[in-house]
Amino acid sequence: MDQPKLERLLRLMKLLTANTTYNVDQLAERLRMSRRTVYRYIDTFREAGFVIKKSGDCIRLDKESPHFRDISQLVHFTEEEAVILRSAIENIDDTNLLKQNLKRKLCSVYDNRTLADTVVRGKNAPNIRRLIEAIEERRQAVLHGYQSAHGGEVRDRLVEPFAFTTNYVQVWCFDPEDGASKLFKTARIGSVEVTNTPWEHAADHAEGFIDVFRMHGEHRTRVRLELGMLACNLLCEEYPLAERDIRPLRRGRWLLDTEVAGMAGVGRFVVGLLDDIRIVDSPELTDYLREYLRKNALE
Repeated sequence: MDQPKLERLLRLMKLLTANTTYNVDQLAERLRMSRRTVYRYIDTFREAGFVIKKSGDCIRLDKESPHFRDISQLVHFTEEEAVILRSAIENIDDTNLLKQNLKRKLCSVYDNRTLADTVVRGKNAPNIRRLIEAIEERRQAVLHGYQSAHGGEVRDRLVEPFAFTTNYVQVWCFDPEDGASKLFKTARIGSVEVTNTPWEHAADHAEGFIDVFRMHGEHRTRVRLELGMLACNLLCEEYPLAERDIRPLRRGRWLLDTEVAGMAGVGRFVVGLLDDIRIVDSPELTDYLREYLRKNALE
């Protein structure tokens, strides 16, 4: 079997086992193939021993099919795993020749639309899909009723969306009004309107610095923390990208040596584990925690 056909089969398998159900027309549109080809691939699954289920005009692949568990272990990532992999690939230096090849292989099965359908739930899902559309078609979009974090101002924002952060929590956009790339929280968007105007500032699109605690900013501050086993395990579970900045010190102790965009993210983590974390070298973090604890003691 040729590689393009295998990739399409794997993408179809992913869609047929996603939480969202699809009919043949929707499958054909997402996979950019004809209805006839979709039916032929479904017959391929059936001939291989998979059980095909129908609910109305929607089709699903029964996860209880023979051999499904063995195959899914080889080709399936959880949604969080897929997003983290994509994020990790984006962090590879652009000069590394493997970067584009890795992105192509991951996205051949896990495209943005599929991830959005499985990661995002509720009222925010339509906005994410429209932002994906704007990014893929390289068009400007209007974020209607966007609520600013500063002062709670609510107004429409004309932007050029071009990338998401982990789990679609925020979207990177170029803001023509301010002439800069910014992060917008997707939960603060009322609705999204994709315009017919193509990007006009593509050369200025640039993702800013986001630290391992998912905080962003223009300035970077080095933080060095000695972690016990509990703190180290919780850090890696809650913030997987932190693992790259951790090294063992001695039995039961690890060193986190990283840069942060601000003290709020790392500060919240440290406050919850004061008995298992020692600040090695970070006067800014020490001052932040001292003031944080003083304010909360007064309250």
